[in-house]
Formats: sequence, C-alpha cells, structure tokens
Amino acid sequence: MSRLGTAYLRAIQAVGRRLPYGTNVFERPWDVLVVLDGCRADLLAAVADDYDFLPEIGSIRSVGSSSSEWLENTFGGHPESDRTVMVTGNTWTDRYLDADAFAALDEVWKYAWDDGHNTIPPAAVTDRAIALARETAPDRLVVHYMQPHHPFVPDPLDGDDGLVRAGSHSNTGNPWVALRQNEVSVDRVWAAYSANLDYVLSEVESLCENVDGRVAITADHGNLFGEWGLYGHPMETPVPALITVPWAETMATDQQTRTPTLEPPESLPVSRVYGGDTADDRLGALGYRE
Repeated sequence: MSRLGTAYLRAIQAVGRRLPYGTNVFERPWDVLVVLDGCRADLLAAVADDYDFLPEIGSIRSVGSSSSEWLENTFGGHPESDRTVMVTGNTWTDRYLDADAFAALDEVWKYAWDDGHNTIPPAAVTDRAIALARETAPDRLVVHYMQPHHPFVPDPLDGDDGLVRAGSHSNTGNPWVALRQNEVSVDRVWAAYSANLDYVLSEVESLCENVDGRVAITADHGNLFGEWGLYGHPMETPVPALITVPWAETMATDQQTRTPTLEPPESLPVSRVYGGDTADDRLGALGYRE
C-alpha cells in the first residue's frame, strides 16, 4: 500500500477506534452460534437457495472489522461467556481470549491443522462441536469456522502465499493485495471466495443435523472488494460493506447422523491456553499481521 493509501486507512481507523458500532451477538437469542470467518452477508445470501437448511439471510452490523477486534468486543468482560462453550479454528483466540472465562474453550487449530492447505479443515471443527454439544449440553455453543477466509481450499488462487507459514507478519501475496494491485479480477476472487463458502456450508449442514436448539449463523467480519478504495478486512475500519455480516436463524435437532472421532491430545486439554510460536505460524499462514 502506498504512503497515501496507508494514511487514508489510518484516518478511517482513527475514527473507528472512537465510534461504537455493531450488535453484540449475546444480545440475540441462540443456543448455537455458527461463525463463518470473513463471510459477507451478500455472499451467504447469494448461495442460500442452494441449501435447504438455510433460511432467509438477514444481516447485522459486526462489533469488529477483523477477527481480533470481534473477539475482544464480543467476549471481553461479557458475563455470559462463563456459560458458553467455544469451539474454534480461529488462531486469534490464543491472544485475545481468556480460556478461564469460558465453560470450555476448544482451540481446534492447535491440534488439527491441515499442513497440506495450511488452514483449519471445517470437518475438524464440526466434529469437536458435536462432541462437546453432546458431552456438556452447554447453555450456549459457539462454533467458529475458519472458512470462507482464504486460503480458498477448493479453488486456490495463484500467488496466494497465505498457504505458506510466514511467522507473525502478513504475507504480501494474498487475494486482497492481488486485487488492490490489479493482479487478479474481482470476479476471480469472488468465485474462489464463494467456493470456499460452499466448502464450509456442507459442514454447517452436518452440524445442524447433530445438535439441538436454535442455531444462528453469522460472521465475525466480511471482506472489502474495493469499497471505499480498500480491500480485505483491516481492523477498526467500520466500512458498511465490511462490518455488515449475515444473520440467519434455524432450528436444529440432533438426528445422530454423525459420530465424532476427533479428540484433542492429552497434552492439550480443552480450555487450556498456552503460548509459544505456534500461534504466530498459524497467523502468518492466514495472511494476518498483528
């Protein structure tokens, strides 16, 4: 990004830091909250007719324009978290959540990473969510899938270095940089982005067949495709296209169609958080910068 572009973004972020925006998900009724990482409301609406389990897609304003911001603003100091079980593929939890504040925190990314694609497979998240729903019968269950966030597993983009671990810094090769530099078309990225959503929705459908209660489907943030001259999901950037996320509700019944097999290793029990370089590796692979 040019110096002028950086200054422009910083000016927007300076305003974003001072403006409260968005609806905290705890203000809505749900038993199971499905979080699709980086999913725009219009993206989910565009594919909803292809899935019988999806109701009409509405929208809300997110409390963050990036995962770290959403995690802090959603769970930080919120009393309901102590009755909430969270199953997550999002690597920011290692830095922005306190495991002791939850009934259980299962950070699936720490033990079920897909080295071939350098991301968290949605099937692993589904397995653990079903297992904990049955084992603990929590008041509230949050299931945070990493998709449709890139890397776009079914339709990878050339030059997307998000598939390679690169420490704690953002890789210069990712879909949003490529879009900004006119190295790839909006249609090409949108198609890959949509394919990655389809990839995760089959798992969401399976989840809904194996849990009980009111299921709400939303996202932590969206992604910008050039709106306001910006791309991706910079933090503290309350651009409407970025913070408008889907909200859809459906009822689920555990039909026992799936028997989970994935378990965390004994060395990493659920709700334990540890430090180290692992989080940096995962964040780099996903194209984040702290």
